[in-house]
Amino acid sequence: MGQLFGTDGVRGVAGEDLDAALATKLATAAAHVLGGSRASDSARPLAVVGRDPRASGEFLEAAVVAGLAQSGTDVLRLGIIPTPGVAYLTDALGADYGVMLSASHNPAPDNGIKFFARGGLKLPDHVEDEIETRMAASKGMTAPGVPGAGGRPAAGPGIPAGGFGRVHDAAGDAERYLTHLLSTLGSPTPLAGWRIVVDCAHGAAFALAPRLLAEAGADVVAIGVEPDGININAGCGSTSLSALQSAVTGHGADAGIAYDGDADRCLAVSAAGEVIDGDQILAILALALNESGRLTGGTVVATVMANLGFRLAMTEAGIEVVETPVGDRYLLAAMLDGKYVLGGEQSGHIIMLDHSSTGDGMLTSLHLLATAAASGRSLAELASVMTKFPQVLVNVHGVSKKKVAASAEVAAAVADAASELGESGRVLVRPSGTEPAVRVMVEAIDPGQAHAIAGRLADVVRGAG
Repeated sequence: MGQLFGTDGVRGVAGEDLDAALATKLATAAAHVLGGSRASDSARPLAVVGRDPRASGEFLEAAVVAGLAQSGTDVLRLGIIPTPGVAYLTDALGADYGVMLSASHNPAPDNGIKFFARGGLKLPDHVEDEIETRMAASKGMTAPGVPGAGGRPAAGPGIPAGGFGRVHDAAGDAERYLTHLLSTLGSPTPLAGWRIVVDCAHGAAFALAPRLLAEAGADVVAIGVEPDGININAGCGSTSLSALQSAVTGHGADAGIAYDGDADRCLAVSAAGEVIDGDQILAILALALNESGRLTGGTVVATVMANLGFRLAMTEAGIEVVETPVGDRYLLAAMLDGKYVLGGEQSGHIIMLDHSSTGDGMLTSLHLLATAAASGRSLAELASVMTKFPQVLVNVHGVSKKKVAASAEVAAAVADAASELGESGRVLVRPSGTEPAVRVMVEAIDPGQAHAIAGRLADVVRGAG
């Protein structure tokens, strides 16, 4: 992995780590790498660009579009749209690549840039490395023919062979994404008779998600649908479920759904206000697909963070679990490799490969709710298929990820903890791919033991970093 790209694109504090100059350089490098296959064609490459409602998304979008257009790429600006919408439209509109500006579940000061290759697939590591190499090679010259601005050498041509790219607004194409989601259902109104509260986190799904569930037949109560550029993920959405829980019980709803800022993930809440996490959602969908004979290979893909209770539930159902590192890009790689149709993370990133090339919160929520409605059972009943083992997660900030990874003391402490837990639990210490932190996870039958071990390990990590 390079220095810029994390597990989900390039992220940082907008205006500081991620400013307009970096965004332009990154877009210019990406245009040459991702649009390179069109170099000998007369037609210019085509890119779609979307964003979430963060205030910084406005200037970063302008910078990215400038970098793409000056490099000879035509651009369709999709406006505010969920990340999976960009992935879908990259494929549906025949674009060479797609770009999304979002920091997902992170707070408003952060932002990020992620790319999708042709077909709406996330970039493999080696392509991200190639983009970074291209940036390094053109350091100091980003704008064609302009020394000190990036891109091509000052002595090179200022105008791309096919001419500068043209930029068009295409916000209306979000309707194609909405139509696609509804088309994945076997019934036009599977949610008829259900009251659903949906929390859009003042994020990218604020306009589309309530419409999606309403058109599927639900009586929808929408919260978190008033983005102002700075309130995204603030006390709402999938990272803060208390508002949704209160709204569900207050409105007597059958269920609640919460998305994060770019709606590539979702979590759920039962009628009683109980949280249903990504592991439980994945278990519900895996069992439903398996019962209908649509779970390819009788296999589901999950990450190393999946709860032990999920693994035991899948074993009991005769479903095999393939394990990957954290990050839906790694889920997707394993799914494509094994031709599996379902994978997901505890955080609520669920990939339904028959319908989407990436994690899609709106798609997931639609199928989760439709599965419950068709079964005649509540979400709580369906989620009871698995018993969650106590799992303690401590995020250790202010440490060097490299020092922690190389620390013999940390490795010894992890080995001691694993030995103490034996087969009744497990330990995982890993660097975050989206935040400047090291994550310590301990799972055990006894919650007190899990908290105690997690605390000890966190202290060792702080000392090492």
